[in-house]
Amino acid sequence: MNAPMELPVRTAQVERRTAETEITVRLTIDGTGRTKLATGIAFLDHMLDQVGRHALFDLDISARGDLHIDAHHTVEDVGITFGQAFKRAMADKKGIRRYGHAYVPLDEALSRVVLDLSGRPGIEYHVPFARALVGTFDVDLIHEFFQGFVNHALVTLHVDNLRGSNAHHQAETVFKAFARALRMACERDPRSAGDVPSTKGTL
Repeated sequence: MNAPMELPVRTAQVERRTAETEITVRLTIDGTGRTKLATGIAFLDHMLDQVGRHALFDLDISARGDLHIDAHHTVEDVGITFGQAFKRAMADKKGIRRYGHAYVPLDEALSRVVLDLSGRPGIEYHVPFARALVGTFDVDLIHEFFQGFVNHALVTLHVDNLRGSNAHHQAETVFKAFARALRMACERDPRSAGDVPSTKGTL
């Protein structure tokens, strides 16, 4: 009997350098949830840790940005660079499930994320935050993170916070649901013949 073919580990490293930010992302899709995060924004690190742990990605992100202005450029560019690394790591997407979805609760908060590794960027984002800040973090920047991600990962993403009165809980359920949906979509489908899951033959 032939031994099963060993599948390649899906991994990538991307660096982004602009006048506003310097970012490095190292990503392993087939990881164990290990994270090493240093963006200079504690709340963003906390949310990215949820992504790594719940998607079971190994995720190493370092960033230096113009935080003396505000966090906007850093958060957006981390999303962009993470998206670029994700697209590179997923390569031709052969044999994957492609679609993912998750509902995640945290106390009173509940969020749903549905996504398609479609090769087309798109986002529907509906998160009515209870307040504008979590500590000093502007919750508007969460949309900027996901917009940057989908534009460069070429993912269709639907994010809905269904209920919640605590902004921290709302944000955390969004990131955890995003991670769980990504994990599902990236999984190799044991019933697949290893083809790209599209009638077009490409994603």
